[in-house]
Amino acid sequence: MRTPLAYLNLVHERTRLIVAIAGVAFAVILVFMNLGFLGSLAKTASLFYRQMNADIFLISPQALEITTTKAFPIERLYQAAGVAGVERTMPLYMGYLQWRNPETGKSRGIFAFGFNLNDPAFLLPELQDPTNLAILRQPDTVFIDKFSRPEYGPQTAGTETEVDRRRVVIGGQYALGGAFAADATLIMSDQNYRRYFDPIPLRLVNLGLVKLEPGADLEVVLAKLRQVLPADVRVLGIEDMIKSDRDYWIGTTSTGFIFGLGVAVSCVVGVVIVYQILYTDISSHMKQYATLKAMGYRSRYLFVTVLQEAVILSVMGYIPGFIVSLGLYELTTQATSGGLPISMELGRAIAVFVLTMAMCSLSGLISVNKVVSADPADVFS
Repeated sequence: MRTPLAYLNLVHERTRLIVAIAGVAFAVILVFMNLGFLGSLAKTASLFYRQMNADIFLISPQALEITTTKAFPIERLYQAAGVAGVERTMPLYMGYLQWRNPETGKSRGIFAFGFNLNDPAFLLPELQDPTNLAILRQPDTVFIDKFSRPEYGPQTAGTETEVDRRRVVIGGQYALGGAFAADATLIMSDQNYRRYFDPIPLRLVNLGLVKLEPGADLEVVLAKLRQVLPADVRVLGIEDMIKSDRDYWIGTTSTGFIFGLGVAVSCVVGVVIVYQILYTDISSHMKQYATLKAMGYRSRYLFVTVLQEAVILSVMGYIPGFIVSLGLYELTTQATSGGLPISMELGRAIAVFVLTMAMCSLSGLISVNKVVSADPADVFS
């Protein structure tokens, strides 16, 4: 039975081993958290669209993502409704208002959706209830997202406050979540939207929802719509719409860049930590390594031994890092009242494990040069 030299080298100094595991675990946690936020950024891009009853979206070419939409004429929806395969079209109105916290008096921006209550524009179960729709028909009445941040104040039904210096009453709540796109959202009837966004007319639409007939070919209808409609609107399927928003958040905004940079920095931190541990271990065992070389062990054996140490460290550090990351994900979800869609995914867990192995292996490759180049005669002179 061969002596597990790599393992014995690591456990020989227990304190050093614990420090090494903590260092790797710290790097793993940093990577997991940054990837978690980056993943939630991508998920957030799809939250709104998945809750809209549409297969195709009409949006202004000037829009960067859903909260920066520009208005286009409602006539484009009428034109789209005449295309074969389209079951119905529905206008959606959107924009920011200033919501006044009824307790503190402070105002914050809030993102509002307005729609014709006769249109099944949303898939949210709260908006399928006729009682709730009747409440939304009342003047100056809105529903607020239950995941809205607490800075907006009380959000229970019956709460009265102001938006843009106009009276508003919370008629109920719904579960959507806005995360990076918006700290809070409202849903209201198009008539109330007209009141709050006066003098913007309802003939100017921010987003067009196109519902296809059962069995209609999505690609065929998309091609027809792009042929019929003028250049003042973009025609996108739901997956393309989500991808457009995701690419904007991850590839264009500083938010995506920061989280991506965080992953890179975490890897660098991990490489440096593991390198320092391995280098110190090699330095303290130089006489033993030199003895092995003098006994006839080739540099390849020593090279493999150091790499084995790096792999063992990666596994030992990954396990506590993974467990702590699970807890931090849960704490983050609770801290955002469930509004931030951050969760552990199998693909991410595997990817981080592979990344940890690569990170530690790289450190081993850098530090192993000291062993390979050591001359037994120099060590014992």
